[in-house]
Amino acid sequence: MTTNQKLWGGRFEASLEDWVEEFGASIRFDQKLAKYDILGSIAHVTMLGTTGILPADEVEQIKGGLKSLLAKHDQGQLVFDVSNEDIHMNIESLLTAEIGPVAGKLHTARSRNDQVATDMHLYLKDKLSEVLEKLGRLQEVLVSVAEDHVETIMPGYTHLQHAQPISFGHHLMAYYSMFKRDSERFAFNQKHADLSPLGAAALAGTTFPIDRQETSDLMGFESLYRNSLDAVSDRDFILEFLSNGSLLMMHMSRLCEEIISWCSHEYQFVTLSDTFSTGSSIMPQKKNPDMAELIRGKTGRVYGNLFGLLTVMKSLPLAYNKDLQEDKEGMFDTAETITVAIDILAGMLSSMTVNTAKMAKSTEQDFSNATELADYLADKGLPFRQAHEIVGKLVLECSKAGHFLQDVSLEDYQAISPLIEQDIYDVLASKTAVQRRQSIGGTGFDQVRWQISLAKEDLAQGVKQ
Repeated sequence: MTTNQKLWGGRFEASLEDWVEEFGASIRFDQKLAKYDILGSIAHVTMLGTTGILPADEVEQIKGGLKSLLAKHDQGQLVFDVSNEDIHMNIESLLTAEIGPVAGKLHTARSRNDQVATDMHLYLKDKLSEVLEKLGRLQEVLVSVAEDHVETIMPGYTHLQHAQPISFGHHLMAYYSMFKRDSERFAFNQKHADLSPLGAAALAGTTFPIDRQETSDLMGFESLYRNSLDAVSDRDFILEFLSNGSLLMMHMSRLCEEIISWCSHEYQFVTLSDTFSTGSSIMPQKKNPDMAELIRGKTGRVYGNLFGLLTVMKSLPLAYNKDLQEDKEGMFDTAETITVAIDILAGMLSSMTVNTAKMAKSTEQDFSNATELADYLADKGLPFRQAHEIVGKLVLECSKAGHFLQDVSLEDYQAISPLIEQDIYDVLASKTAVQRRQSIGGTGFDQVRWQISLAKEDLAQGVKQ
């Protein structure tokens, strides 16, 4: 009879063929969990000792071996073998080589099902802290640039058409608000990542007198899963992360789309640092906003990771199924993608040059001040709908004549309506139009400064959970 040498091989007479084994193995990617697997194992064996499930000398021997593996991991000296399938069996095999057969006692009262869930909770707890720290830095950059450009005038758009002049600082603070919501979502995500599944075993708990609270405390978890079936099968905390990551990438992609437009010859609103630009292999004059384009492009892969795991989960019966091996690569990829993208975007924003004169000029040769004239007439007592019609016809006439509202003579204005006086030219000025919009949250300079002051308070306090 052929002996199967797998750690689970007692039930089997034959071994997997190499190509089948390769298909089923996850060590190629789940080795990213090595540190967390070792830390979880140290907590587990410590508890096995305090509960008397294992004698103290064996516990110390196992802990010593695990700490040795952790030191080797930190030095990049661990070598993993695909024949051991996953990170858990690789660590156990390495531990056995380190301390001998007593390593096999580490798995007492534990399953790979609760072990892998524990590893991912520990991993994601770390990543969420990193993401929140980086997002805070991005928000600080946005606030800083916005504060420098409170009185920088630019066209505000709807339908990509000039709508009304606004403060560039106001425009940036809109993105600050998006990223603030992202931070709040990731902070809430921490609550569900901060649960310990260890001790749920395969699905039903264990007959050993374990202390789940002890292992939870040793690993720094806030709380425990209350249901063992849920503990080993729950991936909501990862789905939340992928969903939150998708929203974040969508927000960053929107801003990058605008940066890409602002860099173009037609806009010339901003100039990116050479650090975040590339050239062309054939066109010497080119300076391409490639990093902004890559963030925009990588948004799709993050969306794909979310939809991939949603699809994996949609028909899974309780409890653990091998399908759940597909929960890791998307999580790792999303974590790596968003953390780098946040840094790139923060770097682009902090180093770009804002061409303030070009922005302002673009609001002086358009009709984005048309609402000012309509509001002016309404403020004089004319029904707004009537004022809207008058101004619309005037814009049409000016368009045909090739000039703008500020070019119309006072005589012609008064022929349209005797309500119009000399002060209309001040009202039509872009800076005046922006400055006067002092409704709460508006683009008026004082309102933008108010938004910035609130943002600074938020950032000083950190994300409220």
